[in-house]
Amino acid sequence: MSKLLLVLLLFCFSTEAVAARRIVLLAPAAGDILLKLGVADQVVGVTRNLKGFPRARQVGSHIHPNLEIIRSLAPDLLIISSNRFFSEQMAAAIDAPVFTYHPRTLDEILQQIGELAATLDKPTAGKRLIARQRQKLTDLRPLTTTPKVIFEITAMPLIVAGSGHIVADIVNRAGGVLLAPSQRKLVRFNPESVLARQPDVYIYQVGPMNKNPLPPAERGPLKRLDARFLRVDELLFSRANTHSFDNVLKLNRYFREASNG
Repeated sequence: MSKLLLVLLLFCFSTEAVAARRIVLLAPAAGDILLKLGVADQVVGVTRNLKGFPRARQVGSHIHPNLEIIRSLAPDLLIISSNRFFSEQMAAAIDAPVFTYHPRTLDEILQQIGELAATLDKPTAGKRLIARQRQKLTDLRPLTTTPKVIFEITAMPLIVAGSGHIVADIVNRAGGVLLAPSQRKLVRFNPESVLARQPDVYIYQVGPMNKNPLPPAERGPLKRLDARFLRVDELLFSRANTHSFDNVLKLNRYFREASNG
């Protein structure tokens, strides 16, 4: 009997040890995934402009993370978006496993949800979350025409989304085509080039990267653009997560309504 009790106690403690993560989240887009996997209480550090983790300490921005604060939190998992802003040397100084979350398409989002769920010992929650995203796409409706789209990242200077940005797949899945001048994620552009490409829809985001931009319809050469202008929330649109699937449906509906006059 005592041996059985000892085995049960060891099992309980070992399960807790696996599940009790101390996560520092440096990839803002992954925050939505962690919330929906039910591990918010395991997140001890987050970047600025990331809501939903009231118990977590801010550790700077994803571009300029504070290494000393991160080290003081003693994380056992770092979630980053790339090595560009959090190098291998910085990761070595923390001495914790690193998970890179950087999906560029809807399929890659689903793949990384599965990988995160496995890493956090949440396989069932991960499968359910993936299934819900796939179910959303069954509500898509075909379009009679294929709208050409420009997606503005910032107004000053004018930067638009390239084909490496998540919005490229969002627009394509919604039935449109992104006029992406490059395979890069972000591309410097100019209003004259926008006019030359004659987009049907000009989407501009508003948020930390593009604060209070003058509406494109009131802006210099873009006043001459014969297009529909659509304002979207940067934090919902430019972060690759479950909101990306919602955005596909919203754009698909917008495109259908626009084609109907």
